Amino acid sequence: MAHAVVAGAGIGGLTAALALARNGWHVTVLEQAASIEPVGAGLAVAPNALRALDMIGLGDEVRKLSAIQGEAGLRRPSGRWLSRTTAEDAAARYGDSIVLLTRSALVGILAARLPRGALRLGTRAESADPRTGLVTLATPAGGTGGTGGTETIQADLVVAADGIRSRTRAALFPGHPEPVYAGVTSWRALVPFPGPVGASETWGAGLVFGVMPLAGGQVYCYATAPVPAGLRAESEKDELIRLFGRWHDPIPGLLAAAEPGAVLRHDIYSLDTPLPALHSGRIALLGDAAHPMTPNLGQGACQAIEDAVVLARHVSPGGGPAPDVTAGLAAYSRERLARTTPIVRRSRLVGRVSGWRDPLAVTLRDGALRAAGMLGPAVAVRQFDDVFRWPA
Repeated sequence: MAHAVVAGAGIGGLTAALALARNGWHVTVLEQAASIEPVGAGLAVAPNALRALDMIGLGDEVRKLSAIQGEAGLRRPSGRWLSRTTAEDAAARYGDSIVLLTRSALVGILAARLPRGALRLGTRAESADPRTGLVTLATPAGGTGGTGGTETIQADLVVAADGIRSRTRAALFPGHPEPVYAGVTSWRALVPFPGPVGASETWGAGLVFGVMPLAGGQVYCYATAPVPAGLRAESEKDELIRLFGRWHDPIPGLLAAAEPGAVLRHDIYSLDTPLPALHSGRIALLGDAAHPMTPNLGQGACQAIEDAVVLARHVSPGGGPAPDVTAGLAAYSRERLARTTPIVRRSRLVGRVSGWRDPLAVTLRDGALRAAGMLGPAVAVRQFDDVFRWPA
């Protein structure tokens, strides 16, 4: 049986492991952290990613966690709608609406279905040989992968899902431009909040605040602001209140209800120069390791999920040994570069437009959005046709 080693137990890595195992591969998942329990983040699983999850038998389980109710759309800080739609509008056009859930919930669903013994925590992939598939591991004392030190394992396929600062990407493509700072920092928080809350994203002059209702009486809040990279506040909650505390309801109430220690802050980066390929030899890059993007389209995790099922399809002709894995990876590279490159660029563009601060530019932007919104919800929804209608 062919052996695949997956470096990274995030959403993309776990989905790849499941898709490969489903197609007859023996899989080993390496995760350098001591656990795979992400904190403090929500996640939007769009119709395209739901269809990808259907391919590994998990789409319906994720759909059960949807908490969208009522209208959703873009607003001004005053609360005035710029454009809006409903879950029913999206479902009518794409066959699914967007499912909002915690990142940890999706990771839990994926991890629970890994083959027994596939996951090795506290184990880092130090290097991988693209020609031979030999992977060198490092395991600290006490990790589930061993008692400390290094070892090597042989793989027919190596899947590098090791994130935005991928060591594997840097090794395979030395000299290629690294992800660049997108000019904005972001905050995220899960907030317990009673009562109904609609999904919305509010655009101000350079500032963005998003509200996503989740199951179990939780709301996922996210925000961005244009500042130099590396800045941090003494209290990130207080910083959010300073920036957004006078915006429309329920934003002030959500900020008041947030636990100070639950507010996370990260600068946003994007790979503006696409890689020449998403593979080399027997190694495939996937997710943020392959195409880091800004979160403005909500497609980071969705594209990683797509990557995973497409990769498994191309390297698994009938399961079993995969002598043509390099040919399959070349096909994966072509297909996924054609798919992800325009999405990365479009997400970056939306980020720039939402970050406009000039008063005249903001007025023109909001007027255009409002005019489009007056044409009905279908106009707002169909802007995502090329993203959500996958596979074509």
